[in-house]
Amino acid sequence: MTLHHADHDADRPADEVDRLVAAWRQERPDLDVEPLQVLSRVSRLARHLDRARRASFAEHDLENWEFDVLTALRRAGEPYELSPGALLRATLVTSGTMTNRIDRLAAAGLVRRRPDPEDRRGVLVSLTDAGRIRVDNAFADLLRRERELLASLGKHEQQALAGLLRTLLVPFDATDTGAH
Repeated sequence: MTLHHADHDADRPADEVDRLVAAWRQERPDLDVEPLQVLSRVSRLARHLDRARRASFAEHDLENWEFDVLTALRRAGEPYELSPGALLRATLVTSGTMTNRIDRLAAAGLVRRRPDPEDRRGVLVSLTDAGRIRVDNAFADLLRRERELLASLGKHEQQALAGLLRTLLVPFDATDTGAH
């Protein structure tokens, strides 16, 4: 099967999505398969990103969920602490799941609990020095791997792609009460 100029940029080699779009056009000419041009590529890129994230986290002895909790605390700024409720909102898990995660991170020495001085019944969860160092190193490694994924794009192309993806995502984020 040959690819026509309209199927992909003439100055770029065909990719797997070009091949599957061409096959669908041949088999189902009655359907508009144009959404595949974007969304199949986004899906394939998401798989590569997931692999890069898993490799980065594993290299720093972290699971995805641990990274999520630790980065939520790190982004909070000094003193790198949040209430369990704020962590729930940042990570989109149930309260029982968050309690279990905090327990496990505390046992690993990456976070600690302390009484909330503003609320006698509440607690605050904060990063330990070991937790901050671990998440800082994992985040730097993740960014390095993500830069490698984007290496074929120049800075302006990356900015243009980010803008287009933002436009695509805004309506979903607006209806997703847990967007972060």
